[in-house]
Amino acid sequence: MITPNEYASNELLKNELQRILNDLTPREAKVLKLRYGLEDGRPHTLEEVGKEFNVTRERIRQIEAKALRKLRHPTRSKKLGDWRM
Repeated sequence: MITPNEYASNELLKNELQRILNDLTPREAKVLKLRYGLEDGRPHTLEEVGKEFNVTRERIRQIEAKALRKLRHPTRSKKLGDWRM
């Protein structure tokens, strides 16, 4: 059973994550959400995400890498604070 503190912490993390993902293009954000299971709790493979977007898994890998590079950039990584990758 989750404690009220854990619930509050999870909600804060979700809100912060959404705010950070808003810095990406909608496509990049969706790719990361699918790849890391942020929407349904199940990480999706490159192949699965590629089918969703009707592109190759290599293209999804490239989109994912670009999105992560953006998030790791010093101007954006400050927003990650304690959640830093």
